[in-house]
Amino acid sequence: MFDIGFAELVLIFIVGLLVLGPERLPGAIRTVSLWLGRLRRSFTALKNEIEREVGAEEIKRQLHNEAIMANLKDTEDSLKDSFNQVESEFRESEKQLKSLEYDISDVVKPEPSAADDNRSPTQNTTPQNDTKSS
Repeated sequence: MFDIGFAELVLIFIVGLLVLGPERLPGAIRTVSLWLGRLRRSFTALKNEIEREVGAEEIKRQLHNEAIMANLKDTEDSLKDSFNQVESEFRESEKQLKSLEYDISDVVKPEPSAADDNRSPTQNTTPQNDTKSS
């Protein structure tokens, strides 16, 4: 905590001896030691409490992130399901349209071309069903 070397301790001891005297110096050292011990314990307790709080906050943040990721995964799955459903409906509609196209092509004949438009109105462009078997 404090970077006090041996030389600084000797200097503090000599100053304390001169100021307090030899009778009160051991009591003063004992009192300072008690206060330093209490201070260290308080700092250690505060440090541990802050680490627990930070750890708790980290756990809360991690749980929150996991909840968000689970929500995103659910949303992704839901979107994939919806997309697959729409895609299958689209494929089914496409098949139905193709089958209708084949059914209609049997019924509908192509429109006459521009060369056919030059014919006289009395000529009939639709084929007659002249072949009747008896």
